[in-house]
Amino acid sequence: MNSNERFSSDAAFDSLYSLRTQQLSSMHWTPLDIARRAAEHLTAGSGTQILDVGSGVGKFCITAAHYFPQHFFSGVEQRKALIDEALIAQNATNISNVSFIHANFTTLSMERYDHFYFYNSFSENIVHYKPIDNLIQTSKEIYEEYLARFYELLEEKPAGTRLATFHCPDDYVPPAYKRLKHVAGDPLGLWLKQ
Repeated sequence: MNSNERFSSDAAFDSLYSLRTQQLSSMHWTPLDIARRAAEHLTAGSGTQILDVGSGVGKFCITAAHYFPQHFFSGVEQRKALIDEALIAQNATNISNVSFIHANFTTLSMERYDHFYFYNSFSENIVHYKPIDNLIQTSKEIYEEYLARFYELLEEKPAGTRLATFHCPDDYVPPAYKRLKHVAGDPLGLWLKQ
């Protein structure tokens, strides 16, 4: 399958992953069309370093990097098994403007990143339907801690910072960020810090 065929459908892309990962796709990984729309927004401003907070198996980063090769996409993920799957998919697609970091996002220095993608990765701490696995501790307290840290990191970024959120309540985002092109019912939020 060539590169363009790989990005032709979610099923074609998801075939890069293990069967278990494919089964989790509709619940946990960004659909290709959402990834492309989010990346279009995130690459429209100045700055080229984009971070996916809770990148899972790397589907957003790899898709975004495929369509926007002049930008660099990083994904931070605390599960080593998901990083391994992301690296396999990256190698299979020959995408070079991507990196994956095995860490908790709270340990990263955010100065180097210009813009952010967030697919509500903290919700696994409070929603237990179709979990990724049971290998990490989850709790309401962890959820609130991560949410507070994410909010703080967004507040610390300068005007012009772009954010794309997917299935994420608006109150996760500081008021300095203005939501752009909002369509009622659209789970993708596109934000710009004023």
